Amino acid sequence: MALEHAILVSLLEKPGSGYELARRFDRSIGYFWTATHQQIYRVLKRMESDGLLAVRGLPQQDRPDKKEYSVMGPGRAALSQWLHEPIEPESIRHDLAVKIRGAAFDDPSALIREVERHRQVHSDRLAHYLAGELRDFTGPAAPTPLDAGQELQHVVLRGGIAYERMTIAWLDDVLATLRRLGMSHPRA
Repeated sequence: MALEHAILVSLLEKPGSGYELARRFDRSIGYFWTATHQQIYRVLKRMESDGLLAVRGLPQQDRPDKKEYSVMGPGRAALSQWLHEPIEPESIRHDLAVKIRGAAFDDPSALIREVERHRQVHSDRLAHYLAGELRDFTGPAAPTPLDAGQELQHVVLRGGIAYERMTIAWLDDVLATLRRLGMSHPRA
C-alpha cells in the first residue's frame, strides 16, 4: 500500500486539512500505516497536482486560511483500481523476536526489562483501542445501526484489538520463559 491510498481512504471518510489528516494518522490510521506530517503534506501536494484531490481555502479568523482537501473522481478511480488489485501477504520484521532468539547466546534475563517495556506499550495501545471501540462503536453514544463505513472501521479496530491481545499473551509467555531460563543461567 502506498501512503496515497491511506490518504484517499481517510479523505473519503471525511475531507480535511493537512493538519487534520496528520492528526488522524496519529490517532487511528497510524496504527496500521505510519507517516510523518512532512510525508503527508508532501504527498497531499503531489496528489493535488496530479488531479486526485481538490483543495479549497477556508478562511480563519486571526490565522492564515486553511486548506481543506477532498477526493476528486480520478482519486476515487485510483483507489478503486488499487482495491481490485491483489496484494501480497505481509511479512513481519520483528527486531524483538531476533533479540529473544539471540538471548540463547547471553543471559536471557537481560532482556526482561525490554520485554516488559514492549508489553506496557502493547497494553497501553490495547486500552486505547478498547476506549475507542466503546466510544465509537459499542457504547451508549455509538450510532445504531452502524453504516457500512463504520462497520468496516470497526472490523479493522477489532483486528487491532485481537492483535494487541495476542501480542500481550505472547510477551507474557516470553517473560515467563526468560525468567525461567535466567534462573538457570550461570552468572559470570
